[in-house]
Amino acid sequence: MKAIQIVEFGGPEVLQYAELNEPIPAPYEVRVKLYAAGVNPNETYIRTGTYSFYIPELPYTPGFDGAGVIDATGEGVTHLKVGDRVFVAALLAKRNTGTYAQKVVCDAKAVHRLPESISYETGASLGIPALTAYRALFHRAKIKPGETVLIHGASGGVGLLAVQMAKGLGTTVIGTASTEEGKALVKASGATHVLDHITEDSMEKIMSLTQERGPDVIIEFLANVNLETDLKILAPYGRVVVVGNRGSIEINPRLVMMKEADILGLALWNALPDEYEESLHAVEAFLQTGILHPEIGEVLALEDAKKAHEQIINHKAHGKIILSID
Repeated sequence: MKAIQIVEFGGPEVLQYAELNEPIPAPYEVRVKLYAAGVNPNETYIRTGTYSFYIPELPYTPGFDGAGVIDATGEGVTHLKVGDRVFVAALLAKRNTGTYAQKVVCDAKAVHRLPESISYETGASLGIPALTAYRALFHRAKIKPGETVLIHGASGGVGLLAVQMAKGLGTTVIGTASTEEGKALVKASGATHVLDHITEDSMEKIMSLTQERGPDVIIEFLANVNLETDLKILAPYGRVVVVGNRGSIEINPRLVMMKEADILGLALWNALPDEYEESLHAVEAFLQTGILHPEIGEVLALEDAKKAHEQIINHKAHGKIILSID
């Protein structure tokens, strides 16, 4: 089969288009013939060999998200069968086989049915972004209907899905973005209010929208820049969920004390098995009810994985980049 293989860590140039043997599913595993694979920012970090959460053994095929049809099942798999349309969210793909390939083997629990009305490209855009959004909102922040949720940096892959989920639960969603294109995407995803990124100079906007109370929950993708501002505008007893960070920040702990606020970290890799399975069931339900509608960006051929990584690194990706697989 054709696949992308990495034999040494490094830049996008290490993504090699290669011929590999088809993986064989073991008990409680399935093999999926893929038609689309999603490309995630964390895969560009893993490729360098410096990602603190996960360093794979070499050689390996990257990719955690994909969609296709089951073409083989291992012993003990009863809830899926050959021919089922599925999406893959394989945080722990087996034997270093990833979704940048014509076929992937993974734990059967990492695979869920894809409704006929949902394209393979859409299915491949779920996985890590959707599970991260769900875990941030429901496992960490424990959002409730009627609350106000600020998604600070809502135009990215995780942010847009978080907007859709939070809106679907009945919260008031405030999303921020840095470009007009990004703000339009956030609005189209269901945000009640869309603003430029909140800074020290523009905190009054968010306070005015919340009747001077502040948001109950803030989903934060750049904590090293925004965390202190978040704490200043957060409602009493509010929660900040740190999903992304790129450095250090100095804050005054009194801001946390005054509001009895919670600062909650999130790393999807830490999800317990029951939380992971719950998230997949929820994402499948959100798809079926129409709450989730991922924003698809550029669709590239599998052999153009290098270009996909370059676009993510250079911040030229709008929507989820998909690799189309024959």
